[in-house]
Order: sequence, then C-alpha cells, then structure tokens
Amino acid sequence: MRIISLWLRPLRFLAMALVLLTLLPWACTRKAVSFNSNPEQPIGAALGTDTLTRSGDSLNGKPSLSTARKVVLTKAQEKAAKDAEKDTQRKSKKKKKNVFLGEKMKRAFTKTGPKGRNQIIEIFYFLKYPKTLNAYAPAHYYYDTKKHRILKLAAVEEDAVNLKILHGPYKKMQNNKVLETGYYALGTRHLRWERFDKNGVLLTKTHYEMGFPRDANVSYYGEDRSLINEVVPYVNGKLEGDYAKFLINGQPDWRGQFENGKRVGVWTKYWGFLGRRRYEYQYGETGYDPEITEPELIREYARGAKLIFDKEKNIDKRGQPDVEDRPGQRRTVAPRIVPRAPAKVLPKRR
Repeated sequence: MRIISLWLRPLRFLAMALVLLTLLPWACTRKAVSFNSNPEQPIGAALGTDTLTRSGDSLNGKPSLSTARKVVLTKAQEKAAKDAEKDTQRKSKKKKKNVFLGEKMKRAFTKTGPKGRNQIIEIFYFLKYPKTLNAYAPAHYYYDTKKHRILKLAAVEEDAVNLKILHGPYKKMQNNKVLETGYYALGTRHLRWERFDKNGVLLTKTHYEMGFPRDANVSYYGEDRSLINEVVPYVNGKLEGDYAKFLINGQPDWRGQFENGKRVGVWTKYWGFLGRRRYEYQYGETGYDPEITEPELIREYARGAKLIFDKEKNIDKRGQPDVEDRPGQRRTVAPRIVPRAPAKVLPKRR
C-alpha cells in the first residue's frame, strides 16, 4: 500500500495542473461592463433608455451626487430658482448703511455762499448717539444744528445739545467738483484727507490717526506714555496742523495751529483746570504771509470763565475791583502785565 500511495502523488499534482490550465483562458476573457445598468437588469433594457435624464433616478427627489443626473424643471420652477438666486446675491452684496467703525451715524449737508455754481456744499455724517471723546485730541469737530455749519472747537463740548459729533465720510464740493475729502472719527480727523483746486488738481494729502497727523512729534510724561505732554504736527517735515500742549494733570496748556511752518489763527492759553481759557492771541490768517512775531491779545478770561477783555467788543474789565477771581470770591485786582505767547515751537525730531 505504501508503494501505491507513493505512485499516486505525482498523478495528483498532474491533475491539478490540468485543471488550472483549463480555467486560465476562461478567466482572461474580456467582458463588456455597462456603468448605466444594474446587475439584475438585462443589457438590452439598459441600452434602450437614457438613464442620465431620468427624473426617477434620484434620491428623495434630488439628483444623485454619484451620477449628477439632470432634473427637468418647469418654466415656473426655473423662474423661481433664478429669483431665489438673485435675492441671495443681493443679500450677500448688501452692506450695513450709516455705520462707520462700528458706530451708527446720520447723514447731513450744509450749503454756504450764493446760490449757483459758486455755492459750496459739504456732505458729512455725525454720531447718532453721543460718545465720550478723547480730551487729548488737538481739536474736535461738530455739526451745529442751529447754525447749520461745521465747527472746529479746541475743547470737548458735551453739554451742548445742538452740537453733533462728526463721524464718517466727508466731502466738500463746488460746481460739482470735489474740493476736499476725508473721514471723521469721534470728532477728529482720521485716515487720508485730500484737498483739490477748482480744476481737480491735488493740492495736499495728509494722513491722520484720530486727530493726530501721522508724522506728528508726540512727547509724553513718564515712561508709561499714558499722559501726553506735547503734540507738534509735522507734514512732510514741515510744521502743519493743530498744535497742543498739556499739563501733567491732563488739562490743556496751549492750543493753536500751524500752516506752512508758521502760527496762524487764534492761539489759546488755558488756566489749567476745567479746560477754562485764559488768554487768546491773534496771529496771521494764512501761513503764506510773513509771520507775526508779536501776536495781539484779543480776549482774556477770569478764573471763573468770565470774559474780562474783548478787543472786538471793546470790553475791558481787567482793573475793576468786582472782577471774579475765584467762584464765590471777589477781590481787588491790580493792573498786571499780560504774558506773551510762547516762543516758536521747533522741537527736535526723534
């Protein structure tokens, strides 16, 4: 038996080889596969219909993502789909109106000068709700609803109901041509401001950061830089813009304006408490004329904010014994020498 089993082993291997050789050609035969047919569906039935346009071949009424089959829509459904798409596009493009830097604002305009081509139109915005302003800003801009004009004030005015804080885009036009553009932010000039002549030629371009020129020389009290000492405005290396000097208690000491490197307009000296003015000096109207070295005193105020001298109104109560020196106190005031305005500011650039 052992000898017979040894003879059968080669025969078994031979039979297995014959079976493999027989099945190999059948396995390598090519077959056509239809991607549009089901395993149970005959090939002829699959070729007879176009499955790419069958509305029934969908998932819950929606086209299948795997085949992206088309669904035939009626004209009414197609129009409704287009209208819905247009509404979505409008909503995405729609921006919040009358909002600048997160603050709500209202639009207003003023007209000055004679009617016609020479009339100047200013279009601007102001805060819808009042806000606390930065007392260190060189100047604050308001819209006077009674006088219908823009005011530039050195001190913060919070109690005046008719004064609205400017906030948002600004444009000044004459004869349909832009003369000046810029932005206000919480009552101060902000971002880029440009001025043009009547022919549209750019005259000046200044960048501001919440009232301060971008190139301003700002000095501080102490190392923490929390209290401002002096703000000297520079534009393209020249003194230009609003100047401000403060005391260590945060109260203003001097305020004025430079133009073309020269003092212009009214310069104000303060008492040093409650933002009260003391002296007002008049310089030239423009910085392109020779600078006035000896400014003229035009107004003086007592400590109680009472006007005791006004050159234009011909008021002079400086030597009278009933001048109020402190609130609730009266004493005789001797004639005194009015101090001059400070020397020309030429600080070192840092």
